[in-house]
Amino acid sequence: MKQDTLAQLNAERLARRPVVVITNIATGEQRLVKAADVAKDPLHIELDKHLRMGRSELIQVDGENLFLNIYAPTARLVIIGAVHISQTLAPLAQSLGYDVCVVDPRTAFASPERFPDVRVIADWPETVLPPMNIDRYTAVAAVTHDPKIDDFALLHALERDCFYIGALGSRKTHGRRLDRLKAAGETDNSLSRIRSPIGMDIGAVSPAEIAVAVMAQITAALRLPTSSINTACVSVPA
Repeated sequence: MKQDTLAQLNAERLARRPVVVITNIATGEQRLVKAADVAKDPLHIELDKHLRMGRSELIQVDGENLFLNIYAPTARLVIIGAVHISQTLAPLAQSLGYDVCVVDPRTAFASPERFPDVRVIADWPETVLPPMNIDRYTAVAAVTHDPKIDDFALLHALERDCFYIGALGSRKTHGRRLDRLKAAGETDNSLSRIRSPIGMDIGAVSPAEIAVAVMAQITAALRLPTSSINTACVSVPA
């Protein structure tokens, strides 16, 4: 790899921006495609698919063998609320390779004893989230059912263009939530990105089952084209 290509690659990875290095197997020639340039690249369909899947692979284009080396940031999941659902959701996400953090100012809930081997921060989202530099490879699941804790996290996730934003609550609860977030300046188009009721419709009832439904929806948001992603369907009482 040429020094200039390597320098660009390292800079993009440091900034948590996905990038693809395309190698012509026959000639050894390489070129680097940044995420911002994928849409206008001749291979944009293949590049988009492989970036979404996070998978490096050999492809054939016009009789040429090209190796797509995918460098995608580790996906992150920020769980707002150290509740029962989170106790299953956090380790489940970790098992799928996510960098997981649980945020909840309530120290009775946000404790290492309840979340072994998970990063837990017992503080308000207003304090925790801005320094984290969450980005388009971050999912945010707000599950406290408390607007004093959830609302800022949702607003911040929308501002940072997170790839998944979900919030626990019934449709009635979410309606009240939307009114509050509109009052804070959000538009209907922006608020439509929040998945609530949270999770895919798998008939989930218990906290553990809801966690599975949420993780399925997060996975779909990361891996599938937007038009294919199921809507949020898990409901809880108002």
